Amino acid sequence: MREEAPLYYNDKHDFYAVSRFADCERGLPDWRTFSSAKGAVLELIKSGIEIPPGTLIFEDPPLHDVHRRLLVRVFTPRRIAALEPMVRRFCARTLDPLVGERSFDLISEVSAEMPMRVIGMLLGIPEADQAAIRDTTDESLRTEAGGPMDYSAGTHFTNETFADYIDWRRDHPSDDLMTTLLTAEFEDENGVTRTLTREEVITYVTVVAGAGNETTGRLIGWAGSTLARHPDQRRELAADPALIPGAVEELLRFEPPGPFVGRYVTEDVEFHGATVPAGSAILFLVAAANRDEARYPDGERFDIHRRAGQQLTFGLGAHYCLGAALARLEGRIALEEILKRFPDWDVDWAGAKLAPTSTVRGWETLPLVIGH
Repeated sequence: MREEAPLYYNDKHDFYAVSRFADCERGLPDWRTFSSAKGAVLELIKSGIEIPPGTLIFEDPPLHDVHRRLLVRVFTPRRIAALEPMVRRFCARTLDPLVGERSFDLISEVSAEMPMRVIGMLLGIPEADQAAIRDTTDESLRTEAGGPMDYSAGTHFTNETFADYIDWRRDHPSDDLMTTLLTAEFEDENGVTRTLTREEVITYVTVVAGAGNETTGRLIGWAGSTLARHPDQRRELAADPALIPGAVEELLRFEPPGPFVGRYVTEDVEFHGATVPAGSAILFLVAAANRDEARYPDGERFDIHRRAGQQLTFGLGAHYCLGAALARLEGRIALEEILKRFPDWDVDWAGAKLAPTSTVRGWETLPLVIGH
């Protein structure tokens, strides 16, 4: 597609797509032309349903900026850095029981556990309840293989499971994200200084839990499969952990958990001599753009020594991923701790299975065979 159909049109599902780095770099920050207000997933954009306020990823400035500023207070560099020892503890607790095993499923044992613990800790959700929260979040993202997401019930925006915690936290403040969201004063789009409503807090927490859990788990899965296919580079990382941050960047470029981003086109716009009409849905295929030879020489090759610079996995512009620093931190610590205990593994490919969702791409099962 990058070579032969740089502006692609899909007749069956009625959407456009661009796959070159330069086109994604141009379009993603341009929120006036390529709006998020109808959603960032194709099915959602086409559904035309009303999206509740506070669904940050599905808003445009200036409203988006009002809501994002609130969350920026939560995801400060200081707060993220302070998580490192706790993330490492979760990781050790997850991995230590697996030492000595000849094989285990990286997804159920590690990918599905660690991000859930971190987000649960940020939100102040008791450990005993974290798995149930994760499972309801994951379930809302799943599709039948080849089938679309169903937005008819509106369940993707608010997870009522959080309501009880929010009510409890309002009466028992703590040093967590939920308390910050409940108590932070801000000036809303109407110039009124206020705190968030209960419904708004539920929406925010749902967005943070969904975004933080699913994608980071997928990243850890891609680390497992990609390094199994590149054992020489895995051995280098095991021998020199200082290379791991660069390897995480290359993993994000090479196998992004979110392979495309949808937008609604607000006015006629031209790509490659053709017009995309106002009212269209367009997908920015960031996974393809991340391998564009024009931007990354030998882009189809995985190379932990690559100095990739700007890549599109976390987006660009107003919607640049708020949790990027947290995802990098979790990816780095997971790799450090996995390689410390398991420097050598292969994958039982017959048992590996990709998960069907419309938003993220990754492994549902990835059985590792240790010390082959």
